[in-house]
Amino acid sequence: LAVVLAVVGLTWLGWTAWFHGSPDVRSEVITFEVTSDHEVETRVDVQLEDGVEASCRVRALAEDKTAVGELAFTPVDGANEVVIRTERRATSVEKLGCTSPDQPRPR
Repeated sequence: LAVVLAVVGLTWLGWTAWFHGSPDVRSEVITFEVTSDHEVETRVDVQLEDGVEASCRVRALAEDKTAVGELAFTPVDGANEVVIRTERRATSVEKLGCTSPDQPRPR
């Protein structure tokens, strides 16, 4: 019984490590530029597996770390240039991540 439980546990552990170690979509904010008090241009690098449709979200933050703008977009593989409209001047951009139908956890 102990051997069977060990095999099942190790199989599950291996599958979990592989599944979470090779996501369908990954993203990273490369650069951003505050172009006005109400707009931020950002470049997001997205790596998509073949045939995967994803959705990505980025957020603009003010100096006091308050969210002043957010954008959801459908990415293409590679560099994505997006414009975030803001309520007031933003000072930074954070990646909330990308998801796909088989990957509900943003990356």
